Amino acid sequence: MTPPDLSVVIPAYDEERRLGRTLDAVLRHLRDAGGSWEVVVADDGSTDGTPALVAARPEVRLVSGDRHRGKGHALRLGVAATTGRRILLTDADLAAPMEELAVLEKALADGHAAAVGSRAVPGAALGRRQHRVRELLGGAGNLLIRATAVPGIRDTQCGFKLLDGDKARAAFAASRVDGWAIDVEVLRHFHRSGWPVAEVPVRWSHQPGSKIRPSDYARFLRDLVRLRVRRTPDRDRPRVRPTHDRDRPRIRPAPADALFLLLSLALYSGRLLAPDRRYLTDSLQDQYQWEWFFAVTADNVAHLRNPLFTDLQGYPDGVNLMANTVMPGLSVPLTPLTLLLGPALTLALVMWLGLAATASAWYRLVLRRLTPGRPAAATVGALLAAFAPPMVGHANAHPNFTLLFMVPPIIERVLRLAEGTDRPARTAVTLGLMTAYQLFLGEEALLLTALGLLLFAAAYTAVRPDAARSALRGLPRGLAVAAAVCLPLVLYPLTWQFSGPQSYTGLPHDPAGANSPLALLSFAERSLIAGDAARANALSVNPTEQNAFYGWPLALLACAVTAALWRRRPAVRALAATAAGAALLSLGPRVPVPFTDTALPGPWGLLDGLPLLDSVLVGRLALICAPVLGMLLALAVADLSAAGRRAGVRYAGLAAVALALLPLVPAPLRSEPRPEVPAFFTSGAWRSYVRDGESLVPVPLPDPTDARALRWQIAARFGFRLPGGYFNRPYGDGDRTGVYGVPLRYTASVLVDVRDFGAVPEIDAAGRERARRDFAYWNAGAVVLGPGPDERRLRAAVEKLVGRPGSRVGGVWVWDLHNDSAMP
Repeated sequence: MTPPDLSVVIPAYDEERRLGRTLDAVLRHLRDAGGSWEVVVADDGSTDGTPALVAARPEVRLVSGDRHRGKGHALRLGVAATTGRRILLTDADLAAPMEELAVLEKALADGHAAAVGSRAVPGAALGRRQHRVRELLGGAGNLLIRATAVPGIRDTQCGFKLLDGDKARAAFAASRVDGWAIDVEVLRHFHRSGWPVAEVPVRWSHQPGSKIRPSDYARFLRDLVRLRVRRTPDRDRPRVRPTHDRDRPRIRPAPADALFLLLSLALYSGRLLAPDRRYLTDSLQDQYQWEWFFAVTADNVAHLRNPLFTDLQGYPDGVNLMANTVMPGLSVPLTPLTLLLGPALTLALVMWLGLAATASAWYRLVLRRLTPGRPAAATVGALLAAFAPPMVGHANAHPNFTLLFMVPPIIERVLRLAEGTDRPARTAVTLGLMTAYQLFLGEEALLLTALGLLLFAAAYTAVRPDAARSALRGLPRGLAVAAAVCLPLVLYPLTWQFSGPQSYTGLPHDPAGANSPLALLSFAERSLIAGDAARANALSVNPTEQNAFYGWPLALLACAVTAALWRRRPAVRALAATAAGAALLSLGPRVPVPFTDTALPGPWGLLDGLPLLDSVLVGRLALICAPVLGMLLALAVADLSAAGRRAGVRYAGLAAVALALLPLVPAPLRSEPRPEVPAFFTSGAWRSYVRDGESLVPVPLPDPTDARALRWQIAARFGFRLPGGYFNRPYGDGDRTGVYGVPLRYTASVLVDVRDFGAVPEIDAAGRERARRDFAYWNAGAVVLGPGPDERRLRAAVEKLVGRPGSRVGGVWVWDLHNDSAMP
């Protein structure tokens, strides 16, 4: 159906007395003028006979609000209901007669996007005037409007305007004001979009029965302030989306946020009530490590020590904390909480709330960028981005990979710079600050974000080369400004990380850390419905590193969504290429062909060994797929929910989405009781055996296999140092290659062999002498053996190393090393 040449929109609220004459005059003029037209009355919740009056005129269409909200809301409804090439807005009193439409039409014919009837420019003719007080208030208001919102327009409030139809619909759709300031907001949108507006003198005569009350002036002023603080979205600018926080609709707390928090709490339900007494089974020893990281950072801050280094673990060499994932962006500001409630509760809160915050951040990015006005679609996308199987695997033990709430805002700022934000310096500065903060939350996650953005940029360049060329105008400069802001904040910590004490170069990983193609199509161990622990463990390094496992139904659905939206949405093509590229890279430098002994060269082989990338566990590149697949599903759900979709297609599509996601629903993370800290540490009995500056040697020494001793040290409030440990450090002896844990000295090696293999070796005088030198190297005051399954054999080994039996104190076996007779 051909749209009409002109749509007339009349807002009305309790206009039974005046509207009839206005409608008759409007219809008479339109019939005489000829051409195609439509008349829409936007009723703002009238309580009189206004709706019936309109219904009596079949040529007039009525749209009604559910209640009285204001002129702005009524006009938004009315304009949205139009289809005309041009839109005339006129008030119900028809203070400017329809004959004045001709001068407005001439202005549009001259190339303007809007023609505003004005009482304040030369040539305007005023009949009956308003009350003097109203004229003074109106004049003051127009001065304020010109100074703060719409420069160059003397009279924004005359209710007679002719607008380009498509631009008017876009401007009103972007508007949020419900009151009289709607004219200002819409004209501001035109002004900031670069659409020319003409102010045209008209004949105007005040009509009795005005609905403006004294309180409306205060509301108008309030709305002006809001418009000044929060800009209206420029949806019809050349860029795809608004590019500034104040240029986009504010996304208020949504039911989705509550859903994300409930899901996070359900996932961690095994530790909700007693986080200090419960242990995440699949975290291996990482929960002990992370609790120690939070505790030692708090201890350093409380004692005004360097938060980037400590010798409390790995004594005497110490630990380069910046070269380990201590997350100072959270562990430092949460110091008071850690000191007050303990690191176990701090870590639990960080993981509970952080996962929900990450989902909320993805939700906002998807809702703003891909599915505006479709919160359900954005919720689906955010759920997959934050609760995908690999994210759930890392939720056991790696908060640096689940707390990604800064990543979506970083992506948002990069996109704004690429689109050409109206405040590039401010956006770039914000990006620099956000990047610096994310670096203190997790460097590897930041690196994966950069790789994902590079993949997307390459794919989008291939899809939209014109957009890529446009982005090159401002993006490099914006990134340079962001780098200039970020680098001074991170330069010293990074220098310490890469050149400070106990720094290392690269962290080689087991080649088994790369994903198998089968892992991408299989289901994770913690899948509530389809989980297969045996298969998942066979295809991954351990339960915390199940970095793929998206399942074949989701892979098929992603392909179907890509095919269905391929032509209509360039972003879909770029997202699909990004997911495929990340998945392919995660297969490593040699890609095994399933069910054969053949391996083909993979693209990661071109990058493997490069600086920074040499520390990445390549299988983690598949984490990039989680938000990308979430965005694809969000686009699919939004498309299926669009008006005009046949019910059968809609329900079939949504059912396919549900069936693909159902096998990925995670079961709660497994937890178990953990042993109590022996009274030897909680009661302070250790103080009788370890003097200031000395270390305590736990049996066996803490390492990636058994890090329980870290909890003992926390319970003793870091009153002693520990040799050994679970952290990253250089191998030593001139080799700066990174390793997990501490290379074993003779004594530690003996104890580890007893723990792992069960046999107590023969130890002669030479062996005891080597043990004595080890104890001296560690400046050890005592050796302590805690309860455990290997207690009897380990006790026998220590007795041989020390040369005498130990004493039972506070639930542990203790060998005091201060007595010279204790050693041969």
